[in-house]
Amino acid sequence: MGAIKVHEFTTVDGVVDAPMWTMDYGFPDDLAATIGALTGSATGILLGRTTFEMFAPAWSVRTVEDDPGAPFFNDTTKYVVSSTLTDAEAVWRNSTVVGGYSADRLRALKDEVDGDLYVSGSATLVRALLADGLVDELHLFVYPVAVASGIRLFPEGAARTPLSLLGAEALSNGVAHLTYGPVASAG
Repeated sequence: MGAIKVHEFTTVDGVVDAPMWTMDYGFPDDLAATIGALTGSATGILLGRTTFEMFAPAWSVRTVEDDPGAPFFNDTTKYVVSSTLTDAEAVWRNSTVVGGYSADRLRALKDEVDGDLYVSGSATLVRALLADGLVDELHLFVYPVAVASGIRLFPEGAARTPLSLLGAEALSNGVAHLTYGPVASAG
């Protein structure tokens, strides 16, 4: 049984929407190594439909010469949570649709996959995973910028979500990498 490890680029004001603002901060070696360590234990990628449809045209044509992360994204099995997409494999190789969101189905998938499931972006999916206690590690890469509007991982009016801090590190580009896990239950 693996873990579900979520990776989100976010602003200090909590925006996770299409993170074009990350471009101003580069992609230094320590950031690459941190994300590489996160993906290193993953044998599957879990994505929501919108993120899958954004990633597929960008990653499917990249090679290792273009980006060292290309083999991971292209060769790893991608599990797409969608009630509308029917043939993910036709869009991006090594992709399969697991159906609409079902906590029970994703719990079973977590047990079936030999290794961890990596989630990037997919804010709607991640919100549901958090609400159902399915996220084992939430990796927030907090960029030192506020953008004031956009999709937030924890939108106004969302349920209270207690988390436990597992780690914190400052990266060379001014980004804070915060790792959270579920709050351990007493008893």
